[in-house]
Amino acid sequence: MDGLSGDITTGTKRGSDELLSPQSAHPELNGMDGNPGLPGNPNGENGAKKVKLDNKSSGPSKVIHVRNVAPDATEADIIQLGVPFGRVTNILLLKGKNQAFLEMADEEKAAAMVSYFTVTPTLVRGRPVYIQFSNHRELKTDNAPAQQTAAAQAALQAAQSFIPGGMGVGGLTVGVGGMAGMGATALIGAASPNPVPTQGQPNSVLRVIVENLIYPVTLDVLHQIFSKFGAVLRIVTFTKSGTFQALIQFADAASAAQAKTSLDGQNIYNACCTLRIDYSKLETLNVKYNNDKSRDYTRPELPAGDGQPSLEQAMGLVPGGLTGSIPLAGTIPNLSAASAAARLAGLQQAGSVLLVSNLNTEMVTPDALFTLFGVYGDVHRVKILFAKKDNALIQMAEPHQANTAMQHLNNLRVWGKNIRVTLSKHNQVQLPKEGQPDAGLTKDFTSSPLHRFKKPGSKNFLNIYPPSDTLHLSNIPASTTEEELIDLFTSTGGAVQAFKFFAKDRKMALLKMSSTEEAVHSLIKMHNYQLSGSNHLKVSFSKGQIS
Repeated sequence: MDGLSGDITTGTKRGSDELLSPQSAHPELNGMDGNPGLPGNPNGENGAKKVKLDNKSSGPSKVIHVRNVAPDATEADIIQLGVPFGRVTNILLLKGKNQAFLEMADEEKAAAMVSYFTVTPTLVRGRPVYIQFSNHRELKTDNAPAQQTAAAQAALQAAQSFIPGGMGVGGLTVGVGGMAGMGATALIGAASPNPVPTQGQPNSVLRVIVENLIYPVTLDVLHQIFSKFGAVLRIVTFTKSGTFQALIQFADAASAAQAKTSLDGQNIYNACCTLRIDYSKLETLNVKYNNDKSRDYTRPELPAGDGQPSLEQAMGLVPGGLTGSIPLAGTIPNLSAASAAARLAGLQQAGSVLLVSNLNTEMVTPDALFTLFGVYGDVHRVKILFAKKDNALIQMAEPHQANTAMQHLNNLRVWGKNIRVTLSKHNQVQLPKEGQPDAGLTKDFTSSPLHRFKKPGSKNFLNIYPPSDTLHLSNIPASTTEEELIDLFTSTGGAVQAFKFFAKDRKMALLKMSSTEEAVHSLIKMHNYQLSGSNHLKVSFSKGQIS
């Protein structure tokens, strides 16, 4: 999911732009449940394990068969699938065959699990798994190797530690009952209407804030990402103070902790949509509607509200719904996903060239525009129009950078005029032909060393903020004093209202001008100003204020 290095798998981080990469093809299973086909014996028995699947049954069983298991999956991963539905009594993981067997305490719990995952497919270690009843009524591993037995028992004990009294998940009661058109299923989250706050302590509900929202992030996108770390029961999305946020409830606190550790600070898409994750103060989520804003994956019969199709209709489970197979990644096709894709496609087709108008012709230069627009992306070319010098074309490195700059700089007051920033019909800025007079109005910055975002995973991607009267200064040499910096910024024509070095890092400081317009002028003039032989001042807009 970003330009960061490594892998985001359980316990390991990778580039966040890969969080939404296509899933690998599903390898065919060599052994099915009726004949497990364990390695080492043509009759389906494994002499090393000597595992018994006794008493064949043609109907529901408390033994669950899990197929298409990832090679790196563990016993704990498989057990987490069953924990929301009741006590798991035994586990057998056959890594060589990409299969596993899970034994529940009784058939009702097993039926609830099968019903749920039939409607809501899930991922284990980034790979879709398929869950069905086993043909066997009991799973015996008494004669399994000691190492395998120890790993299984340790995983079982760890899972049960999250089930108070062995009867619920994270304080939630788990029961079994009828669901419209579904048969037996799990009624998870039968909690009180007013959940008790936990003051943000570790629990199964995460609060997720998406910063630097350039591309659309939908409920289905969040489910696809977070379900890699365990069963997601409920998601609620909302916007607060102009920031897209979500509450995500896992089946257990262990999965929530794993997701928080692995995903906090990562990007959903390359260089944008950064996840900030903390524990919620709620122990459970109460979802009333299944639509593009909220979803309870344990209750597909909930109405959609606002005239939208219900979850069951969207999945083709009842008349009037869409037809087709259930998406393997567990996402539900809906208007939100379609509109998000259309918006993203439109953004990509729009190009990366901006038209900037109403500029102050006496002040504007290609370098000034490069510095200002470079706060929001890497500027490749700038052309001030020869016949209309209050207009300019600015070519950014990427379409999403052009969109970010437009969002933050349109209608900004610069040099006494409110500039207008729109997307241009041009796909690129043309350089003047050799020998053609240009009067310095066109400049190519493609190879400039001053690009802020050329390094994948740069912290600059996480520090993009709207213009304000407060500036963030960095790369300050130890020999530079507060008085020197105040004098420098006063010389830009504005008045410095406040200044403060960072307590833990004197290389950085906050500086407040008397207005946003003055701060913009100061940034244009002072960014990359040489303070010493090896130190060039870095200036950007600040998120916070000086207290």
